[in-house]
Amino acid sequence: MIGRFAPSPTGVLHIGNLRTALLAWLFARSAGARFLMRMEDLDVGRVRPGLDVAQLEDLAAVGVDWDGPVEYQSARLSLYEAALDRLREERLLYECYCTRAEIHEAASAAHGPLPEGAYPGTCLRLSAAELAEKRASGRPPALRVRAGGASVAFVDRLLGPLSGVVDDFVVRRGDGAFAYNLAVVVDDAGQGVEEVVRGSDLADSTPRQLWLARALGLPEPSHAHVPLVLGPDGARLAKRHGAVTLDDV
Repeated sequence: MIGRFAPSPTGVLHIGNLRTALLAWLFARSAGARFLMRMEDLDVGRVRPGLDVAQLEDLAAVGVDWDGPVEYQSARLSLYEAALDRLREERLLYECYCTRAEIHEAASAAHGPLPEGAYPGTCLRLSAAELAEKRASGRPPALRVRAGGASVAFVDRLLGPLSGVVDDFVVRRGDGAFAYNLAVVVDDAGQGVEEVVRGSDLADSTPRQLWLARALGLPEPSHAHVPLVLGPDGARLAKRHGAVTLDDV
């Protein structure tokens, strides 16, 4: 199945990133499939010039090659806007004016089927007058989907059957930036990606992405979430463990 690797050019790739890239490449190449490369460079506040080139050089150094040109999310903004238009047409979007502190407080007090820390739909319940007051404040809203606590199940190649309850997650931030969950779904579908191989720490985000693919009428890739690389103390590999990048070793 067509695979991909999609790093963010916000830092040097560490050994765990390179291992995941190698596994994604091996899964695709062993099946005789194409392998694609994409730069997830939407977070302009954290993207550092030149890191994309350095990351590609490190990937090539460990034997990872790819088919076609490297795609950049920053060149695909019109596709994300089109996806938001589709969600609007389906009445699956609403404005959210909550601050992080308000979200944390509301999520801590929420009860019911949603997972811990999930957005409880505070702004979904605003009256017309309350919504008008929020809009008049001048604060730009984030956009959330109306997921309604849907339950989404899938079978992971490595982790087996998994499921999760989907909260009303953000698809566009208040600063206008498109959220990762929206971009990755649109990109994988647009590039024809058939299997997503990534770290097991991202497995919890998969139900959201599958829900969004279904809402947009897009094909759903299969998934393989690989174990993380850990340090000697059993914690996720970090700089405190010493040699963690290709240059270090």
